[in-house]
Parts: sequence; structure tokens; C-alpha cells
Amino acid sequence: MTAPAAAPTTPSELLRTPGYRRLLLLAALVGIPVSLVAFGFVALEHFLEHQTWSSLPHALGYATPPWWWPLPALGLCGVLVACAVAYLPGHGGHIPAKGLGVSPTLPSEVPGVMLAALAGLSLGAVLGPEAPLMAIGSGLALLTVRAARRAAAPQIGAVLGAAGSAAAISTIFGSPLVAAILMIEAAGVAGPQLFALILPCLLASGVGAVVFHGFGDWTGLDIDALTLPTIPPVETVDAGDFLWGVPLAVLIAAVVVAAMAVGGRVATWTARAVVRRTVAAAVAVGVCGSAYALATDRSPEEVALSGQALLAELAADPHSWPVSALLLLLFFKGLAWSVSLGALRGGPVFPAVFLGSALAMACSALPGFGVTPALAVGLTAGGTAVLRLPVSASVLATLLLGKDAADQMPLVIVASVVACAAGELLRGRFTT
Repeated sequence: MTAPAAAPTTPSELLRTPGYRRLLLLAALVGIPVSLVAFGFVALEHFLEHQTWSSLPHALGYATPPWWWPLPALGLCGVLVACAVAYLPGHGGHIPAKGLGVSPTLPSEVPGVMLAALAGLSLGAVLGPEAPLMAIGSGLALLTVRAARRAAAPQIGAVLGAAGSAAAISTIFGSPLVAAILMIEAAGVAGPQLFALILPCLLASGVGAVVFHGFGDWTGLDIDALTLPTIPPVETVDAGDFLWGVPLAVLIAAVVVAAMAVGGRVATWTARAVVRRTVAAAVAVGVCGSAYALATDRSPEEVALSGQALLAELAADPHSWPVSALLLLLFFKGLAWSVSLGALRGGPVFPAVFLGSALAMACSALPGFGVTPALAVGLTAGGTAVLRLPVSASVLATLLLGKDAADQMPLVIVASVVACAAGELLRGRFTT
């Protein structure tokens, strides 16, 4: 009997393996259709969101959505999400309160994921598009591998699913590099396995980014990646920024972990009567938006949705927000996010980054604390606490800060470590 071939132990041996070279080629080819479908999904979601929260109110004679607008919008959201969760394969995707969700998604589950995400994200769920995009990319990538082969060689499906996810989210975080690093760090592998995963994810995310930008230029559609076109004037980090930034990172981590713990309890409560309680939870999210609008005389849209566009507005002109309005926004949007995490479908990252940044802006009035360093801490701590991936969160914050990131890097690194440690310690207390 012939002994089985030894598994590759070095990168050079792995690259000489014909099967791995074919996998790289397949990852590059898969990146094209996956990114096209992801582009279409994001473009459709943004179109529906614009129609719901801008065009329709304007057509009815309102300059901004009135205070009661979230109630019917979120009610319809709850009905559609409940149907996807209760009656379609895959239950509409993973529960956001459990984290980002990087496990492979079966192709049969993709329609349910898309319906639940489109309904939730466009109608006002306080969630982001990153998790549904990853699920869609993973499911479409696995279409290229027959079920029998996935069962015989599960590592092929895992690597290709990760590559598909990376391709799908290659620009939603503003850079394909964030997508690749996120998938690699989330996989938690090392040695030859790490090298085997790096190349397909990098290749697929790069191809996906090219297709995203090229297709966007050709169609004229804008997918609105998570970016900050304008940030406050650059301020050199000093001792005061660290003295305020470290406890702020702990506070942000505590807020994020507490919200996710509440989301977990909401998920348990909702599972006992999926349809009825999903609708009730969605309406509760709408009530948060309406209460905020009545309390502040501002648009309820600021509480609804992921916070992606609002983050750019906040970073561009943080002084235009009264501290009282920011604190009320934090309360109502944080509560709405907690409920959305447990009952609706989407990604947890975008709202966490916004809430961390909003809390940091509210604290930037403290003596000796600069606005730009506060924003750096908010972006980093919010991302780290929800992702539980400090390297990915640090890279994301660095890219969002743009050309001024170098001055904030020491604070970004410290904030990521502090938020990660505090989040894990607090998470342990909430789960015991």
C-alpha cells in the first residue's frame, strides 16, 4: 500500500502543489461574479434606503422624515425579516449579537440572507451590511465546489468560502486590505494553514475591489464604502490624550459589550415566538427613533440605519452637535442597536464604530483631550470591542483617519489593546 503524501509544511511546498495553484486560480475567478453580486446588493440596498428615508418623505411634503416615520417603516421591516427567519433556509443569516459571523454559508441559504438583510438595512434596522455581504460571498463561492467534494475535503470549502467573503466585502470597509486581514485574523490559524489562507483571501479581495470600482465607474452607482472624507484638523497626540483615551477605550468597550449582551438576551426571547416577537422587536427599534426625534426635534433617521453616513457628518463637523443631543443619540441608538442585534439581521460593526465615535466626540470637550485623538480612540475601541480582532480594527481606524493616521497611530494601538482586554474581561462577567 502506498503511503499518503505528506502535507506541505513550507510556503514553497504549498505553492508547488497543483491543487493549491488551482485553488488560487479559482479564488481569483470567483472574486469576479461574487463582487458583481455584492455590488448589486449594496446598490439595491442603498436605493431602497434612499427611497424609504428621503424620496418618500419628500414626496409627501416632509423635508425630513417626521417623528412617527420609523414606526410603519420598522413594522414592515419586522414582518419581512420574520418571514425570512421563520420560513427560508438559513433563518435569514446569523444572529448579529453573536458577532460578525465568518462561518461558511451554504448556497441554499443565500436568498434568505439577502431578503432579511435588504428588508432590515433599508427599512431602518440599526445594523450594517458587512455580515450579509460575507454570507452572500461565501455561499456564492461554495457554488463552485460540489457538495460531495466539500464533504470529502472540508478545508477547500473553508478557504474558498473565506475568499468569497473577502471578495464581497472588499470595499465596504473602504479598502480590500481590511477585508483580507479581517478574514485571516478571524480564522485564527497559524503556520502553513495561515499561508494557505492568506493568498486566496488577498487575491479575491483585490479582484473584488477592482470589479467594485470598475463596475461603479461604468454604471455611475455609488456603493458608499465606510469612509471619512473630512476629519477634524490634525492634532499632535500628547499625554493628556492618553490620560483621557485609555479610560475612554474601556468605557466604549463596556458600552459595546453590554449592548451585545442585551442583544443576546433579545435573541433568546425572540426565538420562542419568532414571527410575533421579531415584529415587536422591530417596532421597538422604531419607537427608539421616534422618541429621539420628539426629544431633540431632529430627524429619527439619525437613530435608524447603520450610522455609516452619520459618522462622516459627525467627523466632518463634530462641534455642530450639542453634547446633550449626542448623549440622547447614544442612548436611543444604542438601545435600538441592542434590540436589532438580537431580533433582526445584518452586521454589528458599523453601528459599533459609530457609537464609539459619538461617545468619543461627546468626551472631546474634556480639558486636554483633542478632537482628532478622541475620534481615533472612538473608531478603534468601537471596532475592536465588536470585532474582537484588534489588528483588523486598528487597520480600519488607520485607513479611516487617512493621511493624518501616522500622528494618531500610538493612540490607536494603545486603544485597540485596552479595548480588546477590557472587552474580553467584561464579556466574561456578562456570560457568567
